[in-house]
Amino acid sequence: MKNTMNRRDAREYVMSSVFQIDALKNWDKFEISDFTTNEELGEQKTYVETLIGSVKSNLADIDNVINTVSDGWTTGRMAKMDLAILRVAAAEIMYIEDVPKAVAINEAVNVAKKYGSEQSPGFINAILGKIDG
Repeated sequence: MKNTMNRRDAREYVMSSVFQIDALKNWDKFEISDFTTNEELGEQKTYVETLIGSVKSNLADIDNVINTVSDGWTTGRMAKMDLAILRVAAAEIMYIEDVPKAVAINEAVNVAKKYGSEQSPGFINAILGKIDG
């Protein structure tokens, strides 16, 4: 049995947390600690706190950038799973200095292959490629 997460697991955990927060329309009320008490986070706890905190603190800026670079799409029209993946990867690109842009994009595309639709990986790759760190 696996007791701690690796960085990829941590990204998926953050993405699912962002998806859940958005689904519950709970951005103003949630506390980062609501999502970081999971003992399985292990060494990734600080990373999860930083990444969820970056999405929460910068949500308006992240959504603005996504809306700006996504030709003809707005965050309101995007599939909620794709949006969660985009928000997490955009936060990594824009606010987490030790994650190279290429890694953030690659990880987001892999998560999209696992959780998104058939079109999700290409859609996410195209949008994230236009975001500057």
